[in-house]
Amino acid sequence: MQTCCICKLLYSVIVSVLLGIDDVALVLQQNRLLWYGHVLRKEDDDWVKKCMEYEVDGPRPRGIPKRTWKEVDKEDCQARKLNTEDAMYRSKRRKLIKDVR
Repeated sequence: MQTCCICKLLYSVIVSVLLGIDDVALVLQQNRLLWYGHVLRKEDDDWVKKCMEYEVDGPRPRGIPKRTWKEVDKEDCQARKLNTEDAMYRSKRRKLIKDVR
């Protein structure tokens, strides 16, 4: 039974490599980082940038709280070794984001 699951996984990996399809998690990370750079380049009084920097008052819910957009983006930037200064240089940031495959 286990070999069947392993064969299916191996087959899907081989097919995705042959077709040149990127990993879904990688594509989502790239798109989040591109959007983050877009928001950072906006003016400080823009409502989108204000929403990104808005802090909600009060305690977080019990249990495992949902991760915020800032937390996910911080992890993505650390994984790609990006900083906020790179956002001002669109072509450089895009190259750094798209190069990792």
